[in-house]
Amino acid sequence: MKAAVWYGKKDVRVEEREVKAAQAGQVKIKVQYAGICGSDLHAYHHGVGIQEGDKHPLSGQNAPLTLGHEFAGVVSELGDNVSGINIGDRVVVEPLYHCGKCEYCIQGRYNQCTQFGFVGLNGDGGFAEYVVVESYMVHALPDNVSFEEGALVEPTAVALHAVRHSKLKVGQKVAVYGAGPIGLLTILSAKAAGASEIYAVDVFDERLNLAAKLGAIPVNSAQVNATETILQQSGGIDIAYEAAGVQPTMDSAISVIKKGGEVVVIAAIPTPLQVNFFELLVKEANLTSTLAYRHIFPEVVSLIAEGALDVKQVITKKIKLDNIVEEGLELLMSDKSHAKILIEING
Repeated sequence: MKAAVWYGKKDVRVEEREVKAAQAGQVKIKVQYAGICGSDLHAYHHGVGIQEGDKHPLSGQNAPLTLGHEFAGVVSELGDNVSGINIGDRVVVEPLYHCGKCEYCIQGRYNQCTQFGFVGLNGDGGFAEYVVVESYMVHALPDNVSFEEGALVEPTAVALHAVRHSKLKVGQKVAVYGAGPIGLLTILSAKAAGASEIYAVDVFDERLNLAAKLGAIPVNSAQVNATETILQQSGGIDIAYEAAGVQPTMDSAISVIKKGGEVVVIAAIPTPLQVNFFELLVKEANLTSTLAYRHIFPEVVSLIAEGALDVKQVITKKIKLDNIVEEGLELLMSDKSHAKILIEING
């Protein structure tokens, strides 16, 4: 089969690989569409996040690995001891490895598992014609949800989990810092949750134009003082979602929230940031964070199926697997007009 395999920084190769058989408790999926995530960009451009050295304790794999953790497809093979799933089922994959035995898994917080990992980063992923995953990762995809939408369930789950984790109430005002795919999907999720005003902060007009189409008020922090602009227009924000992960956006997020407000960190921040805890204290505000998602994929699928989350709006380009490097991994860094690029694999 054809697969996009990570060998090292700036070294992803589309090559032929053996099609693995589904073992006990596993499911083989013929991938239809897969999305390129920021984690894939970090792996390609910076060589971070991939399982190098020792093999992952749950996947039993290490690099070179096939990338891709946002994908949907059709079940093509079942291993022994798999129930509730049939060959031919349309499915989406929740790509989190978890042991099911540690204290966090037992408490239902499997995204905090002591052996946590991702398909596509800690084991072979969905940038391939076929992928084998654990059966607990597989969720049904209704007929009225396309495979393209299915490929967006995973990043939408990140955004919806953050919104659900926050204290957002109907009618409140929010700001989303960072208008990349996660930021845009956070705007959609906050809107669906009843936010009355949503401010989108970024430095690229191309991204802000997409945010405006989703119903957000765009603020270009490279052209205006984002904190002053938002405070003047809103009178203060109830919830700020930090999906950019840089010092200026963290500072602004803390400054725009009202007394008793909340800052929710979604971005995977690579370097330590300073936090003005005195300002948080004076406001008696909350600072919290979220990691991926848990117990939310079925809800996301249902919201997409019902039309409550129109995730198709963030798709800006579809490419073939052969062109993943030039038209995907490289293009997303150079052309900020793109949000979510999907790879048509067996579409």
